[in-house]
Amino acid sequence: MAPSPDFPYYRGQPIALGAGAWLILMASLATAFAALTVIPAQGSPQNLLPALLFLIIPLLALRAVAGTHWTALFRKVGLRQIGQMVVFGLLTLAGSIAAALLLSQFVTFSKNPLSAAVTEMTTAELVARLIPTIPQLVGEELFGILPFLAVLWLCVTRLGLSRRVGIVIALLISSLMFGAAHLPTYDWNWGQALIGIGTARVVLTLAFIVTRNLWVSSGAHILNDWSGFLFAFAFGHAPMASES
Repeated sequence: MAPSPDFPYYRGQPIALGAGAWLILMASLATAFAALTVIPAQGSPQNLLPALLFLIIPLLALRAVAGTHWTALFRKVGLRQIGQMVVFGLLTLAGSIAAALLLSQFVTFSKNPLSAAVTEMTTAELVARLIPTIPQLVGEELFGILPFLAVLWLCVTRLGLSRRVGIVIALLISSLMFGAAHLPTYDWNWGQALIGIGTARVVLTLAFIVTRNLWVSSGAHILNDWSGFLFAFAFGHAPMASES
């Protein structure tokens, strides 16, 4: 079996990115995040616009700095990759539940507004609300993986650390950054965002580390989030919930 290719961009494969390129990519992520949070997204199809911008802006920046090699984050998808999506989706769900059980001993949880809202939706409304989450969650993977690669580049090529140490540091820092981005969603609950969401991010980034394929981590992310939304929807429409 041929060895997996190294991670792209951080050490010259398939193209070398310098400090300026990484700054452009980080700025694109900040811009995309601002678009997602600032642009009004009430109702369908209006809610599709910020989700698409959240994905397209960093992809355009990656295309600008990496040229035709912007696709290096994405590899083929077949039955093996679909199976990996399911496995890492389940691992992400298990990690999130374990982190929630641990955190529940110390902090009070804030509800995810979307999870709370889906309990009141019709099936058609749920479908219309879930469609924009597809580009948004792929965008969230870029939001998680590009900082991982940027920190790995900094650790290995600028600080002279080993690749293994760089991976660990990049995994931790990028996961904390991802969790911090969710602070407004969870009413600035630091424990829930940094530890709860950060734990899920660790598993999703591990999906990319193992497969070198952003499609796999994106698929796992979609399966994880959708399972929570669908559970909330089913619970909200269960006979006992409807009667209460």
